[in-house]
Amino acid sequence: MFDKILIANRGEIALRVVRAAREMGIATVAVHSTADADAMHVRMADESICIGPPASAQSYLSIPAIISACEITGAQAIHPGYGFLSENANFVQIVQDHDLIFIGPTADHIRTMGDKISAKVAMKELGVPCVPGSEGGVPDLDTAKKIGTEMGYPVIVKATAGGGGKGMKVAQTAADMESAFHTARAEGKSNFGNDEVYIEKYLTTPRHIEIQVFGDGKGNAVHLGERDCSLQRRHQKVFEEAPGPVISPEERRAIGKVCSDAVARINYIGAGTIEFLYEKGEFFFIEMNTRLQVEHPVTEAIFGVDLVREQIRVAAGMDMSFSQDDLVINGHAIEVRINAERLPNFSPCPGRISQYHAPGGLGVRMDSALYDGYSIPPFYDSLIGKLIVHGRDRPEALARLERALAELIVDGVDTTIPLFPALLAEPDIQNGTYNIHWLERWLESNLAE
Repeated sequence: MFDKILIANRGEIALRVVRAAREMGIATVAVHSTADADAMHVRMADESICIGPPASAQSYLSIPAIISACEITGAQAIHPGYGFLSENANFVQIVQDHDLIFIGPTADHIRTMGDKISAKVAMKELGVPCVPGSEGGVPDLDTAKKIGTEMGYPVIVKATAGGGGKGMKVAQTAADMESAFHTARAEGKSNFGNDEVYIEKYLTTPRHIEIQVFGDGKGNAVHLGERDCSLQRRHQKVFEEAPGPVISPEERRAIGKVCSDAVARINYIGAGTIEFLYEKGEFFFIEMNTRLQVEHPVTEAIFGVDLVREQIRVAAGMDMSFSQDDLVINGHAIEVRINAERLPNFSPCPGRISQYHAPGGLGVRMDSALYDGYSIPPFYDSLIGKLIVHGRDRPEALARLERALAELIVDGVDTTIPLFPALLAEPDIQNGTYNIHWLERWLESNLAE
């Protein structure tokens, strides 16, 4: 087992890793920009080291700075959290070249799954059901129009290196294809340095269902059920729950086995999430995230496992501490993402926290790096906390969430907290009868921008 690990991230996820490591008796090193000198993860880690100015490119995305921090502190392994360098295959290779351990998948797995075309090809070969679409990249507009006509509209044009909703444009009809094609290419080029695009059939009323998988790198893998992440705004998740309210036990076992068998066959190591669109009883693969997800706590709640602890264990060469037979769902869990944003237009709202009070009680977990007097910097993602509740069933989890939201206090900045009591009052949320388009349509009607 490692003596010391470095956490190449910030905020609540860095603090999450610090806590898991401390329970395992492992010392931690926090890296930080000058803007994060007073951050909670810096205060809580055993050591800290400044790696650059506020801009991410010169700090949290600076590979030389992070490697140097390992050499200075004697850290043996790096946990990337999520975002930043967590899915950067080049970073993983450099970590290994410096005789350090990356707590996550191999560079090859990250590289394959990071490109949506190669990921789709790989998943098809592994028996994972995929959305009907183009075979590889689409080179020009004429080819795109031909594919759209053959496939039937609506279709969606996607940047192969896209993510977070960037580089994705829907063509409802043939007349929309030119704009969708050129816009998706431009966004792919500007955001990811790659203007290659591909085309898929656009499902009209799907849900976003993702399967949590975990492998030991030795040909053994398990699945930890599904999460329903359908409540999204501009392809950004807002509300996640597990298990999914419309997935049957039979569907869960079937798609879970497909996913765990697939990652076992490629000797995948660590945590991963295989994401699907689900419509009319069918699953269609869209992408695989080769890292820990923001919403991993709902899975931890219903299975009683610590996924970060497990990541560290398998990275150190140990066997998984659970088998598929050990993983039995207990109750229902929901997570809502709290952002420092001003409603109704969700504009970022950095600033000083004048008062912070986390909710408590049975089945309530608050993952946040906030504290009284903390100043949220304007340089990073606006996520400031995740409220997770767990109940014996979905109605109890919903009631617990409503109660916990009423206890949560974040003063000094605007936040998205008021959004959630309004959502909980909606029959579609209470009944679980929503899809990936529901939230944006509700926002248009209730929070006109």
